[in-house]
Amino acid sequence: MSYRQICGAGSVIAGRPLLYFGVKGAIEPWAERLCSEGWQLQYAKDINDLQRLLATAEFKVGIVALDSEDIIDNGRRVESTIAKAEQIRWIALLPKEAMDLHPLRELVGGAFYDYHTLPIDPNRLLLTLGHAMGMAEIAADALLPEEREVRNNGESEMVGTSPQMQKIFKEIRKVAGVEAPVLITGESGTGKELAAQAIHERSPRASGPFIAVNCGALPANLIQSELFGHEKGSFTGAHQRKIGRIEVASGGTLFLDEIGDLPLELQTNLLRFLQEKTIQRVGGREDISVDVRVIAATHVNLEKAVHEGRFREDLYYRLNVLQIKMPALRDRIGDVPLLAQYIFRRFADEKGRRVKGFSEDALHTMNHYDWPGNVRELINRVRRAMVMCDKFLISPADLGLERRNNSRTVVTLSEARDKAEIDAIRTALAQNRGSVSLASRQLGISRVTLYRFMEKHGLSRT
Repeated sequence: MSYRQICGAGSVIAGRPLLYFGVKGAIEPWAERLCSEGWQLQYAKDINDLQRLLATAEFKVGIVALDSEDIIDNGRRVESTIAKAEQIRWIALLPKEAMDLHPLRELVGGAFYDYHTLPIDPNRLLLTLGHAMGMAEIAADALLPEEREVRNNGESEMVGTSPQMQKIFKEIRKVAGVEAPVLITGESGTGKELAAQAIHERSPRASGPFIAVNCGALPANLIQSELFGHEKGSFTGAHQRKIGRIEVASGGTLFLDEIGDLPLELQTNLLRFLQEKTIQRVGGREDISVDVRVIAATHVNLEKAVHEGRFREDLYYRLNVLQIKMPALRDRIGDVPLLAQYIFRRFADEKGRRVKGFSEDALHTMNHYDWPGNVRELINRVRRAMVMCDKFLISPADLGLERRNNSRTVVTLSEARDKAEIDAIRTALAQNRGSVSLASRQLGISRVTLYRFMEKHGLSRT
């Protein structure tokens, strides 16, 4: 049923969108009243329609009407769906007898802003809807600018507003439009494959396949067959022809992860492919033309590997036409809390019913942890904490990050300023052999000011 049908021809009011899902009979008697009060009512006929509307339209308030049968059969699925729409304040409409069901009480307590028992008291419902809309608008206004930007970020599933990640996003846009090979470097767990996917999705090859191969995970005796394919009977066990990953990627992008682990003998074959754009299957004699863009990634220092004879220099330069260096999570200023919230929303259907988010202590602790496993470790810790937490807010203990385990030293702005002043004064005095006059001139301050700084930090001329 459309909004125009609810309100009647010619009486459409430019109202506030209100999403409704569930038993239609619960709300239909009051649909005209809601319209007259400025609400634009839109029905979701089933759970799939609800998911579609949530993905294609913006709502701040929603109503879910469930009967006892719905609660037993679909309660978890409904909770999972509405939990992902965290910007919406949800109101539950329920039969009085359903309130005795324990699963329902858990569902309402964990997922809804408020609830009403049937039959509806329209005045009370309108008051609740107004409060819910107000709270949703306040929450939207309070959203940090960087969080709004993240929600609109088109770089696959990459999240971040730090200067380091903004630089990465800019580089991805630049390299996506050309055909040259790209080498992505960085520590394990920094998101090198996500960067490769983002390049592919923004490239003219986006409609083609994206084929990822982990060169370090394949057995050495199978890598050649996996990459180049083989003909029937070419070796023991080759009972039929196999098309290799390079050939499968034709028209799209081939992502070679951990390229530094590729054996030297296969590096020669890969170099030939990059030069000639042709391959030969194992046991075959025919040259097969393949139209593929290659993106490689490694956590290994390939320049060092070349120097040590573990990686071909000519292959290195073939792969390293364009380079993107992924930053470690510890260097991404301000991104950790943002990423944690994103992971929490993405895996909302895995969390305990009571868990609402992170405590301030947890956010502070995460922000000052070194993250040796980078984003991969953050995802692992957050997902585990979402399941194991038995309170409303995730604590450092739930994450396995008690303060005593933190490896990053927390430095306040005042402490950093004091250290910079001390270092500058000591250097100036040393370079000027203890002369306060010359040191103050070098520092661009008066002698009186320099004496004051020296007294403040307990410094002498020597």
